[in-house]
Amino acid sequence: MKKLLFSLLAVVSLTAVAQKKVNDVAKIDNEIFDFGKVKQNVPSVATFIVTNIGTEPLIIEAANPTCGCTISDYTKAPIAAGKTGYIKATYDARNIGGIHKTLTVKFAGVDEIKQINLAGEVLEPKAYDLWAAANNKTNTTTTTVKIKDDKVKTETKSSKGVTTKVKTKNGKKVVVKK
Repeated sequence: MKKLLFSLLAVVSLTAVAQKKVNDVAKIDNEIFDFGKVKQNVPSVATFIVTNIGTEPLIIEAANPTCGCTISDYTKAPIAAGKTGYIKATYDARNIGGIHKTLTVKFAGVDEIKQINLAGEVLEPKAYDLWAAANNKTNTTTTTVKIKDDKVKTETKSSKGVTTKVKTKNGKKVVVKK
């Protein structure tokens, strides 16, 4: 009976030790994304970079917001060891006040859940415009990078217009200003 109990205890101990932790397989560059001050009704996008620090491909099973005010997107393909993926969260900025939102992230093969956070403050349009003018923030710029097939497309939006750059593997560059 003692041998059976000892064997069972050894198996349970080994199973508990063998479970992977999030910090063993993934590193998220910044677990809190601070938008700073944002204008009401202007969506803001946060991008979290996820690095696979394990030895096996890393799969993000889910990245879920804790409320209906964010829409998340994430790398669906396995992330090779040493490579990076992303988690994007779009905050709709409808409600005036502080931003304190959490997304939960689940990785395949890991029981533990990781939490990442959004922070900032939503100001009504007039208050935002006054703040922006006083802090020289009138020329806001947003840059989006898209990778598809052999093309890397970078689009920069600012108060001065939109500039789109496309670079292919062949080294050709195309710049379009609107």
